[in-house]
Amino acid sequence: MAQAQDQVLTPRTTSTIVPEKVREGVDLEINGRSYRHTGDAGMPLLWYLRDVLRLTGTKYSGEHGEGGYDLVLVDGKLASATRLPVSELAGKSVTTVEGLAAADGKLHPLQQAFVDEDAIGCGYCTPGWLMASLDLLNRHSQPSDSEIDQLPNLCRCGCQTRVRRAIKRAANGGRA
Repeated sequence: MAQAQDQVLTPRTTSTIVPEKVREGVDLEINGRSYRHTGDAGMPLLWYLRDVLRLTGTKYSGEHGEGGYDLVLVDGKLASATRLPVSELAGKSVTTVEGLAAADGKLHPLQQAFVDEDAIGCGYCTPGWLMASLDLLNRHSQPSDSEIDQLPNLCRCGCQTRVRRAIKRAANGGRA
């Protein structure tokens, strides 16, 4: 104890302060905004979206992404957020269901078509349906029933017929 009293504390001067090293991370864009993830690069995108960014529209879809509840667009292509580690997204652009509506809150035409056709059911599968449907419409402006039926989504509420009508409505510029 006496020894501690004899010590003289000297304040740090600015010349002794060393700037902290910039943390390495993964730079990515989500819904038009830039982010840097400095945590576990192997973290699945789904958990980064939900737990870090609090974007909870993308749903858990099982360990392997079955059911299509976890779908997002990566550089405009459909991808499973469950199976995609953040490390693979460096420099890429991710769109989630939260990124579909306009900045003023106006719904994307596909979202509006889902509302108009009451294609929502319980809502759990809706974000995945929207993302898969948008991907389909980006590839086929007038998709056939067969192309719609091949979407990877499951709906336990039985909304598939209404989803088909919503996709067709969106393809027709909002007209049924």
